[in-house]
Amino acid sequence: MARPPYSDLPDSSYWRRAVGGVAPEAIDPVVVAPFQIGARTKVAAAGSCFAQHIGRYLKAAGCAYLVTETAHPVMTEAAARALNYGVYTARTGNIYTARQLRQLIERAYGRVQPADDIWDEGGLFLDPFRPTIQPGGFNSRREFEIDRIRHFSAVRQAFETLDVLVFTLGLTEAWRSRVDGIVYPLCPGVSGGKFSPGAHEFVNFGVADVVDDLAAVLQALKAVNPPAKVILTVSPVPLAATAEPQHVLTSTVYSKSVLRVAAEMAAKAHENVAYFPSYEIVASGMAGNYFAADRRSVTEAGVAHVMRIFAEHYLKGGAGGGAFAEIVRKAAGAVGPQARAAGLEAAFAVMCDEEALDAAAVLAGPRPPGAT
Repeated sequence: MARPPYSDLPDSSYWRRAVGGVAPEAIDPVVVAPFQIGARTKVAAAGSCFAQHIGRYLKAAGCAYLVTETAHPVMTEAAARALNYGVYTARTGNIYTARQLRQLIERAYGRVQPADDIWDEGGLFLDPFRPTIQPGGFNSRREFEIDRIRHFSAVRQAFETLDVLVFTLGLTEAWRSRVDGIVYPLCPGVSGGKFSPGAHEFVNFGVADVVDDLAAVLQALKAVNPPAKVILTVSPVPLAATAEPQHVLTSTVYSKSVLRVAAEMAAKAHENVAYFPSYEIVASGMAGNYFAADRRSVTEAGVAHVMRIFAEHYLKGGAGGGAFAEIVRKAAGAVGPQARAAGLEAAFAVMCDEEALDAAAVLAGPRPPGAT
């Protein structure tokens, strides 16, 4: 294929931008990585359920994956996993929107106190902002309060000590309190709490909202950790459901478009922020069909492709075949029939609160108004 006469564009730069004739497995949309991650770089991951894949690979690669909220030493590994310890840097649960992340920082540093901050489920207590983090709920209000104090301490420690934050944007749709505008990860009534049209409302954030929220997050992070860097990415996982009066596919394209534009604007406006194209690698279809039969879950081959590209560009030694990045490549190769036969597929599972929306429809009948 002849190169067009772009005299101001070097060959390597041009061909990085081309996809015609490139094998699907060779699709690599990253042109420049503005900074790199070394073996001792403390990396924190947060965001939608896709962020858990990133954390899992970083741990497998021997990265200094930052975990600030750990289980009690006497707890077994299986019990700790069941209580979602180690799944996230702090035991935050999935953070689907930029507003949630902004809100978490503001709450952890005492700048915001929600009016609706605990759900009493008949003697068991749930955190409205982490409704599925403690399966079955907390046994007493006191247990809940102690855990929340510990959780906020872990959140502060994460933001103050991380070197790189990888944040995966997942959704624009959310439910919020009419009282103080506080945002929930799930519609009240789905996994705890009680939905009330007078107390709760649906919101679908636009580009300006997300840009503003990301700017607030970056400002708050800089205030406590000036050298910190941020990698933004957009989850390729489609919406499970939509509260808009339209098909979920239409809502998915809208949400991902908003998040992609907002992430680009944030990356261009802040020198310490980079954008990594997880969404493009998986959702574009150029690299192959990376969605499972349910049309939502990303296959492990898709995750492996994403993380291979991440390793090659963002991990020191990645492009040159360094031992550090090679671990990631080996982890990415542990897929397919042999890996599944070895029982590794269970390790690829991720916790996704959105699945509760579909479960609620089956088990509980009609959803709250608009929660379709």
